[in-house]
Amino acid sequence: MRPKVVAIIQARMASSRLPDKVLLDITGEPMLRHVWLRTARASRVHDVLVATTEDSSDDRVAAYCSEHGMGYTRGSQFDVLDRYYQAAGISGANVVVRITADCPAIDPALIDDAVELLLGTPTADDSTEYDFVANRLPPPFRRTFPIGLDVEVCTFAALEQAWQHGREPEHREHVMPYLYEGVQLAAVMPELSVGRSAHGFRIAQRNHVPDLGGLRWTVDTADDLEFMRQVYSRMGGRDDFSWNEVLELVEHEPALAEINAGVRHKTLNEVDERATKR
Repeated sequence: MRPKVVAIIQARMASSRLPDKVLLDITGEPMLRHVWLRTARASRVHDVLVATTEDSSDDRVAAYCSEHGMGYTRGSQFDVLDRYYQAAGISGANVVVRITADCPAIDPALIDDAVELLLGTPTADDSTEYDFVANRLPPPFRRTFPIGLDVEVCTFAALEQAWQHGREPEHREHVMPYLYEGVQLAAVMPELSVGRSAHGFRIAQRNHVPDLGGLRWTVDTADDLEFMRQVYSRMGGRDDFSWNEVLELVEHEPALAEINAGVRHKTLNEVDERATKR
């Protein structure tokens, strides 16, 4: 029997740069709804949960999920690793896919690819090929997919170890850095790099050739939101477009990418000052 794969979308209203962003409108639907629908289209995902917080500011997120039949859990506002661990445990996940609610161009095909890479060839003991798979890692590692297509996948066993042993603020806020911390990646082919982390986890990173890591398709600011609204509008308001369609669009209309070209992406070491160690 194949492991149960659960995608968990982290979402909260208290964004520092664009408050309430997860419920802001993109062509008639909140951004969170687009992310949820696109994630749910991944054929290798058995369930999708929204992991929001217990803070009263996120009552609206919980209410929206409840009204629209979107499974959700509520947990720590600042210890996002704990929020993920609790949600994964409740869902009975064997494999956890991390998605953020500010990525309305997330592509189910990329999610499926990451899950399949982690699972590898089925074995008698149901072991996986890797403990953690991603299509991007923060500096000093390379990003070759556009910002906003970020997929991270790990086994529940690996997530549990991160939850037990990850102590630094970035471990708690960014969920999975403990797993790939200190990894030395080596390319086994242009599209794949692998290695073992400082804590012994087997790591794989998908790469895109050519490098498209300079493109920005996430929503952290008002300029980002306007960019994504323009993308959805040009797609006729549908949310089943592929990431390659977005790429073709920005290549055909380069002025679109200028809308949010000046936005600086946050780094791994930037954490909410209110975040606390577990």
